Amino acid sequence: MSPELVAVLAVILAAMVFDYTNGFHDAANAIATSVSTRALTPRVALAMAAVGNFVGAHLGTNVAKTVGDGLVDLPIGIPSLGIIFAGVLGAITWNLVTWYFGLPSSSSHALFGGLVGATVVASIGSVQWTTILTKVLVPMVLSPVVGLILGFLFMVGLMWAFRRGHPGKLNRGFRHAQTVSAAMMAIGHGVQDAAKTMGIVVLALYTGGFQDNATDIPQWVYWASATMLAAGTYTGGWRIIRTLGRKIIDLGPAEGFAAETVASSVLYFNAWVLNAPISTTHTITSAIMGVGATKRLSAVRWNVAGNIVIAWITTFPAAALLACIFYFVTRPLFV
Repeated sequence: MSPELVAVLAVILAAMVFDYTNGFHDAANAIATSVSTRALTPRVALAMAAVGNFVGAHLGTNVAKTVGDGLVDLPIGIPSLGIIFAGVLGAITWNLVTWYFGLPSSSSHALFGGLVGATVVASIGSVQWTTILTKVLVPMVLSPVVGLILGFLFMVGLMWAFRRGHPGKLNRGFRHAQTVSAAMMAIGHGVQDAAKTMGIVVLALYTGGFQDNATDIPQWVYWASATMLAAGTYTGGWRIIRTLGRKIIDLGPAEGFAAETVASSVLYFNAWVLNAPISTTHTITSAIMGVGATKRLSAVRWNVAGNIVIAWITTFPAAALLACIFYFVTRPLFV
């Protein structure tokens, strides 16, 4: 077995571990609202989310190409594989830290931060800062704002449309509707997050010299990424599920439906129209805040929301710093 193949396999293994942690870390994105409103039982919700993530992975080609070819420019060779390896380890570590504290931070931005941090400190290759700005940093700021505003407006529209409805019948109806909106959210998570792992794998194949570019995605990469994300999702991330489902605001079925519908729509638009790899965590969390604010501003527990925002802000630089450390530790293995 050649050194290049060993290095590529190490990066792919790390990417699959990241994909798994992404699944249990971000399971809350798809199911927290449905579980908290009792529209779905936890295990049914997790199973549906796993299937949705699996399906969505096959629809995220544009996002995968952006990650694989648009964020960093690395030369072919084993040292470049060491950069990718360190970046993924940084993202995994930050996922575990935020999961332990129950903070719904962005696995996506952890991955991007790790990749950028390792590339900068290695002085091998270069970061495509224009793409980082337009496809990562700007959407990182705008997607929560859009989710917050659209969540508020959509919920106001629902309240007006069903203002004369019977509360009991409406709750039952929206619980059924949440089955659809949660499935949309699960597929959207697969479109965005499985695609990011696919991008890392094809980047590793390219820098290892096993394919001619970082945009062609072999079928086995789709299946491997989708399977690991689905498996991670099914194990659940109960700490973060509790944070999203109960600690920000007490959601009802209508609020849950509104938040999931808005968030999934934003995910699809960014993936299929803008080719932008945005954070599912930022999007659903901000949508929940916007929906909750229609009750009254004090209904949202802003102290919890503040802790989440701090986690959002620190994710990119924290993962970058961790990746720098991992790069210096693991560099002797990639020479």
